[in-house]
Amino acid sequence: MTTKDTYKNQGNRKRLVEELVEKGIKNEDVLRVIGAIPRHIFMDSALENFGYKDTAFPIGYNQTISQPFTVARQTELLEVNPGTRVLEIGTGSGYQAWVLEQLGCEVTSIERVEGLYIKSQKFFKEWNVMVDGILGDGFKGCPEKAPFDRIIVTCGAPEVPESLLAQLKIGGLMVIPVGE
Repeated sequence: MTTKDTYKNQGNRKRLVEELVEKGIKNEDVLRVIGAIPRHIFMDSALENFGYKDTAFPIGYNQTISQPFTVARQTELLEVNPGTRVLEIGTGSGYQAWVLEQLGCEVTSIERVEGLYIKSQKFFKEWNVMVDGILGDGFKGCPEKAPFDRIIVTCGAPEVPESLLAQLKIGGLMVIPVGE
């Protein structure tokens, strides 16, 4: 892993943002934040040159860092504003949580894989990212902090978990990929 953010990385992020615009991402705040966050730090140093490709990459534990377009699109669909309380299910690398935090959201993020939880917490501390991380079963949510304005599930689910719906404010939004 590398924690340097070089001019080359910054230029690659700028090109990534241009690609996301071409693919239909319109929210200027989302584009600004994706253009600012060093995605490559979440990836193995051998993959650093691919950090700004619009594709998912392995992060260990049979998990991936989401494709930037997916992160941008899900974030757009959440319709967040500064102060929005968001529950994220599936911290993974921490990239999506950081995007939300940089948009001014109050983020609680749950990760079930201990190794990924530990890695994400290290990144958050090193980069001063204010995300409340929890190690546990995301589909149980975090009832002690509910209700949430928004819930984002970063992994697929066969159906929308009732336990998460119960933790969503009336009028809130949930973004979750549902299906096989």
